[in-house]
Amino acid sequence: MVVFSWLNRQLLKMEWLYDGVRAFVENVLKLDFESKIGGSVHFFIYDVIKIFILLSVLIFSISYIQSFFPPERTRKILGRFNGVTANILGALLGTVTPFCSCSSIPLFIGFTSAGLPIGVTFSFLISSPLVDLASVLLLASIFNWRIAIAYVVVGLILAVIGGTIISKARLEKYVEPFVFGNPMLEMEQEAMTRRDRINFGKYQVKDIIKKVWLYILIGVGIGAAIHNWIPENVIAAVLGQDKWYSVALATLVGIPMYADIFGTLPIAEALVYKGVGIGTALSFMMAVTALSLPSMIMLKKVVKTKLLVIFAGIVSVGILIIGYTFNAFGYLLL
Repeated sequence: MVVFSWLNRQLLKMEWLYDGVRAFVENVLKLDFESKIGGSVHFFIYDVIKIFILLSVLIFSISYIQSFFPPERTRKILGRFNGVTANILGALLGTVTPFCSCSSIPLFIGFTSAGLPIGVTFSFLISSPLVDLASVLLLASIFNWRIAIAYVVVGLILAVIGGTIISKARLEKYVEPFVFGNPMLEMEQEAMTRRDRINFGKYQVKDIIKKVWLYILIGVGIGAAIHNWIPENVIAAVLGQDKWYSVALATLVGIPMYADIFGTLPIAEALVYKGVGIGTALSFMMAVTALSLPSMIMLKKVVKTKLLVIFAGIVSVGILIIGYTFNAFGYLLL
């Protein structure tokens, strides 16, 4: 336990980086660490560096593993199963695809056009932006392992239940016809060498960092502002745990935004620090990543309005239930 605790502090929470950035702020920038400006600068530099380090290592590792499972092979594996088992596998597949919701939609189209049940592809579509291996470690680095694991579990449950409901409702007719007219090619991927897989991992790191870096900077900036400039009583008055509407409000606020989980984590961290319920903060994160307006607009191009409304309704109700449950019992995880 002592060794695990040390590794957790140094590798995930990066206490060495926290102390190093504090020394930089105090000795080089000549700012008081306890002041609002000094605290904000420290929060911004520390969180940005930590997130980019963890993100790069994790994306590379996940992509290296992913190189063994190209879409054709993945589709064949999923095609062997049906029912809830297939939904579970679809949701689990989403956890190893480090994509935002908009990036997941092309794979959703590919799987659907290749003949996979839409319930399975919707389980994938829900879990892919919501839960991935990188988010587990980042949540653990900000909060703790209990919250990180609980978040992953409820995210997967939401993906499986959502996909199962859509599957049982037989809503295939509400998918645009052109989606079924573009089947994936039946071809084996050329054998990749170890160097090919390493290059693929590097490419994925560059490609994803290029897509998310701005959202991370914005998210950390907002988190720094909340953490050091907005009084705790102001946030508590709006989103305090005693406010019955806090989860619903956080969910509604998150929907118009567009970011991935890496950009929303620093905001959630600052909100919880200010006394906001962990369920309220997680509901905000989940709404931004799974129900963002841009991703809904993109999804509308491949499904009809009724299916889009059903999908958004299922995910919204799931997020609300998860948020209120975490607010009620989250103290057991902190």
